[in-house]
Amino acid sequence: MFNKVLIANRGEIAVRIMRSCRDMGITSVAVYSEADETSLHARYADEAYCIGPAAAAESYLNAAKIIETALACAAEAIHPGYGFLSEQADFARACAAAGIKFIGPSPETLRLLGDKVEARRIAEAAGVPSVPGSAGRVSPEGALQLAPKIGFPLLIKAAGGGGGKGIRLVEDASTLEESLRTAAAEAQASFGDDGLYLERFLDPVRHIEVQVLADAHGGIVHMGERECSIQRRSQKLVEESPSMAVDAALRERLGAAAVAIAREAGYENAGTIEFLLDKDGAFYFIEANARLQVEHPVTELVAGIDLVREQLRAAAGEPLGYTQADISLRGWAIECRITTEDAGRGFLPSLGRIDHLSEPSGPGVRVDSSLFAGLELNPYYDSLVSKLVVYGSDRPQALARLRRALDEYQILGVKTTLPFHRRLVDDVRFIAGDIDTRYLDRSFDFEVQAPPDDQDALLVAALLSHQRRADGNGSNGAKAGSASRWRQGGRQAASQRATGGGSWRRTF
Repeated sequence: MFNKVLIANRGEIAVRIMRSCRDMGITSVAVYSEADETSLHARYADEAYCIGPAAAAESYLNAAKIIETALACAAEAIHPGYGFLSEQADFARACAAAGIKFIGPSPETLRLLGDKVEARRIAEAAGVPSVPGSAGRVSPEGALQLAPKIGFPLLIKAAGGGGGKGIRLVEDASTLEESLRTAAAEAQASFGDDGLYLERFLDPVRHIEVQVLADAHGGIVHMGERECSIQRRSQKLVEESPSMAVDAALRERLGAAAVAIAREAGYENAGTIEFLLDKDGAFYFIEANARLQVEHPVTELVAGIDLVREQLRAAAGEPLGYTQADISLRGWAIECRITTEDAGRGFLPSLGRIDHLSEPSGPGVRVDSSLFAGLELNPYYDSLVSKLVVYGSDRPQALARLRRALDEYQILGVKTTLPFHRRLVDDVRFIAGDIDTRYLDRSFDFEVQAPPDDQDALLVAALLSHQRRADGNGSNGAKAGSASRWRQGGRQAASQRATGGGSWRRTF
């Protein structure tokens, strides 16, 4: 096993990886940009090194600097997390050339699966159907000719894409040409590759993905499915495992298909195979994500397996030590992605200082977060700051715990998607599991009353913070742990404002 691992990422996922390293007695190394000097991941790591300015291209995407840092601090391996360099075949190849283990699949597998067209060919070779569409990459001229044969509506997708970027829904031929230009420009900006392909738009469908794990000795297993249909503009907002739409027989078929694709690609380490599932139970491969997913915690909870630990073990050459028959899936897990966006105003970004933070806890509650009181959020990186994950023996219990956890969660100083999630868990269709990938577009009302100005809540939080500091240094003579009526009342007011209490509970 490795003695020291560098985590080439930031935020909640960097902290998450470091925690598994600490459990395993592995020294963790953080890299951080100048903008992240006081970040949680830089403070939590055993060692931390600044690698450049705030811009990601000069820091977290600076492969040469990251490898240089790993060599200088004698790190034996690099864990890329998700995003940034996690699926870059050239980075994995550069790590190998430097004698550093890349914790993920091989450069060749990354190259194949990173090209969505190549990934479709791999699925076809494995006997798994893909969504009907173009046979390969298409030029703008070729797309104009092919689109009528595929039929409208259709999707334009980035060949080198992922994460919902570089995708355009085209309802009819009138907007096709402009959509091709826009998709190509976004693909080039996001992935350095303007290649496109076309897919028939299937509707209604669910987005179902299967977690796989493979070692270097031919061992490969799947850990069931995740439901990822709650999306906005192809960006996932809520995930759960298992899916209400998948029974035991379908789970076995999906799992077998995912394993077949992974084996055909020569896959090692943890990865995800993604499908669309129609109302008749037919499923179609759409892409493979050759990395740890944002939503991996829900699988960890139902499978009882630390996926980061298994990634480290696989990268170190250890065999899985278990077979598919040993995988037992129990209970229900749901994850809410908490971002610093105002859902009531079109998910506008929100920046500022975290003035007050109180994270939920209790039975079945897990928070993967990069937040702390006093944190100044910056505009350089993704808006995902926290993942609230709950677990129950079944879905009703998981939902009950999610409601409790959302009501307990307090983040003051910036707008977040907490109010959106509070509304979602009380929506009748969501409770019934009657969802698909366009559920939010079709049936969810974002135009609701905004909450009152929260300046009074911020004031109470600031006063509480001041009082805690005063109690800590004894300047006001108060005894530690004393609770005046003013403090009790202030806490109650802050809690009501932060969690949606009072007459505007669960509104934006």
